[in-house]
Amino acid sequence: MLSENEIKEILIRQKETILNKAYGLERTILKTIGSKIRLPHIVVLTGLRRSGKSTLLRQIIRKEYDDKKFFYINFEDERLMDFPAKEFNRLHEALIGLFGNQKTFFLDEIQNISGFEIFIRRLYEEGFKFFITESSATLLSRELGTKLTGRHIDIIVKPFSFTEFMKFKGIELTKESFYIVEKRTEIKRLFEEYLVNGGMPEYIIYGDPEILSRVYDDVIVKDIAVRYKVSNIYLLRQLYSLLITNFSNRFSYNSIRKIIGIKSVNTIKKYISYIEETYFAKTINKFDYSIRRQIINDKKLYVLDNGFINILSKKVTKDKGWLLENLVFNHLKTNIDIFYHSNKTECDFLIVKNREIINAIQVCYELTDENKEREINGLMDALKKYKLKQGLILTLNEEDEERIKGRKIIIKPVWKWLIEDNE
Repeated sequence: MLSENEIKEILIRQKETILNKAYGLERTILKTIGSKIRLPHIVVLTGLRRSGKSTLLRQIIRKEYDDKKFFYINFEDERLMDFPAKEFNRLHEALIGLFGNQKTFFLDEIQNISGFEIFIRRLYEEGFKFFITESSATLLSRELGTKLTGRHIDIIVKPFSFTEFMKFKGIELTKESFYIVEKRTEIKRLFEEYLVNGGMPEYIIYGDPEILSRVYDDVIVKDIAVRYKVSNIYLLRQLYSLLITNFSNRFSYNSIRKIIGIKSVNTIKKYISYIEETYFAKTINKFDYSIRRQIINDKKLYVLDNGFINILSKKVTKDKGWLLENLVFNHLKTNIDIFYHSNKTECDFLIVKNREIINAIQVCYELTDENKEREINGLMDALKKYKLKQGLILTLNEEDEERIKGRKIIIKPVWKWLIEDNE
C-alpha cells in the first residue's frame, strides 16, 4: 500500500505534468463542453486511446478554471493502477492537504480503477463537479449506467476533423476561401493528405507510423485482451486484421468463421463488440424495418481513422474510394443511426434520426462514364423506397446538381461537405 508521502509525491507530479502539458490545437468540441460546465452533471470524455482526451482536459483546465481550483488524478499512472476504490478518501485528503479544498475533479482514464463510481456518486451528491476520461464504452453502460444513471453527460472525443486538421496546418477558412484559386487548391491538397493520414493528433504532429501501431497494440492487449480475459491474442489479431483489410465491405459472421477458423459465431460477435467498445471501429447493418432481419443481415465495418487503414491494412492496392467512404462515415453525427441500403442496387448510407429516414448518401471517388449510372441508380433506389425528395453523392472533386424523376441529386466534393457541415 502506498504511504501518505508517496501519494502526495504522485499527486504533485501529476498536477505539474498536466499543467506543463502542451495546450495544443484548441478543439472545436471545447465549445460544447463549455456549455455543460454550469450543469451539475458529471462530464464523461470518452473515445479511442490517444485521440486527444487528456489534451482536452488540459484545455478545459485553462479555459474554464484558469489553471486553478481543481484536483487532477491520472489513473493510467502504473503506481495507481491497483489503487482500491475504498481508499479514495486517502487521495481526496492528500489533495486537500496539498491544494486546498477544491470542488472540481479531473480524473484521467478512470476505468482502470474498479468500483470508482461509488466514490464519485458520493461526492457528486455533495455538490462536487467531475470531468472524467475513459477509453471504453463499457464504462458508460456498466459502471456509470448503473450507479450514475441520469447524472452524467457523455461526449465522444474523435481525432481531428478536417477543419481542425487545416487549422493545425495553418489554414484559416473564410466564406471567400472556396472562390480563391490559391486557397481552394491548398484545401484540396490538404484533403488528399488528410484522406490517407487521418487525424490522430500525435501522428499528425510527428508522422511516425509506430504511433498508430502502438495505439492499435494497446487497444488489443490492454483494452481487450486484459479487460475481457482473452487468452488467444493471435486469434484476435487475425480477426481484426481481416476486418480492417476489408473495411467498408459487407461481411457475415459465418463467412468470417470459415476464414478465421473460429468455431463459434457468438465468439466472433463478442470479439467484434470488444473492438467497437474501444471506439476503434464501428459496424453498421443493412436497413430493414424488421429488427430481426437487421441483426441477421450482412454487416459493414468502418475504422475510426483513415491513418490506421494506411498503416494496418493488408491490401496490396489502396482504394481511395473506400477511404473516402470510411472518412464520410466517421464524420456523420453521433446522434443519428446509420445503415446501408441494399436491394437491386446499393446505397452507402441511410441516415435515421428519431426513427425516421432523413437522408441517403452515396460515396464514390469520382463519377465516370463507367460508374455514374450505377452510383445514381443506387441512390435513386433508396430515395424511391424511403420516399425521400433528395439525396447526396459525395466525390473527391465534382460538384453538380441534377433532377431525375422529380428528385434532386446533389453532387458535392467531400472536402467542401466537411467544411460546410462544420460551420
